Amino acid sequence: MIPKMLIHRPRRLRKNKIVREMMAETRLSKDMFIYPLFVTNGKKVKHAIDAMPGVCHFSPDTLIIEVEYLLQLGINKILLFGVGEKKSPKGKSSFSAKSAVANAIIALRKAFGDSLYIITDVCMCAYTNHGHCGVIEKEEVVNDASVEILAKMALAHAKAGADMVAPSDMMDGRVAGIRKKLDENGYSNTAILSYSTKFASAYYGPFRAVADSAPQKGDRKSYQMDIRNASEALRESLLDEAEGADMLMVKPALAYLDVIQTIKSNSLLPLACYNVSGEYSMVKMAAQNGLVNEQAIVMENMYAFSRAGADIIITYHVKDMLEQKWL
Repeated sequence: MIPKMLIHRPRRLRKNKIVREMMAETRLSKDMFIYPLFVTNGKKVKHAIDAMPGVCHFSPDTLIIEVEYLLQLGINKILLFGVGEKKSPKGKSSFSAKSAVANAIIALRKAFGDSLYIITDVCMCAYTNHGHCGVIEKEEVVNDASVEILAKMALAHAKAGADMVAPSDMMDGRVAGIRKKLDENGYSNTAILSYSTKFASAYYGPFRAVADSAPQKGDRKSYQMDIRNASEALRESLLDEAEGADMLMVKPALAYLDVIQTIKSNSLLPLACYNVSGEYSMVKMAAQNGLVNEQAIVMENMYAFSRAGADIIITYHVKDMLEQKWL
């Protein structure tokens, strides 16, 4: 039975679109978004990726064309991943001055100067013949030797002109190692976005196909985080903050909204989340099969990330969001 005199009626502030927009607690801006891109050496390469509809491999020349279009849309922050490099046990091609990422940075910087903010993924998995994110000794991914190579990779990217490097390996102490290497070589202004809380997740499947980075043997659970652990997630992030990270990240995003909220509540650093390949491809393929409204579900996810506390969102959806004027 509804009382005759109902004082509290929250629906008054949901009456129409105008009042709903006024009362919205969570708001999104295009400046919050970073767009990931996959780059390979060569020329005239623009190869569509079946596992991730709408995503492509680019060579530096075609990447310039793509980025010019992205800038017109309002996307001025990108995260580069290198693919197609020569693989070796210690991933030596990862820190080559002629790697796909280094060549792409140089080409982009020449074409667009400071109008584009370039972030690079720093990890060995796409460069090792075993697919792990570090050096293997006696069937174990060893920590300190891996950090040395990751620091060399970060320095190579900084020398090419990267604004920010983003270590995604989850080795202990890698933020401190990278910061030391950058500072010693005159790159104290190169920022570090740490994948500070990266879970050993099943959501990375499409990415591993795209980057040819799946482990040949075993899994990554000895270095990436246990999906069951929230307190450990906070500890990892606070350790990276203490080591000199400029920004923190939670990856994946959708299944870890609680972790985003916890870290945001306990750190003063800007916090990013990565809306990863599996999250993206599930939405895309469900939409293609008429199972969901793509715009509605994408925007619901984006608002969820921001509401949980993410200041920055890395997502493959942002191009669609701006092309289709969803934002």
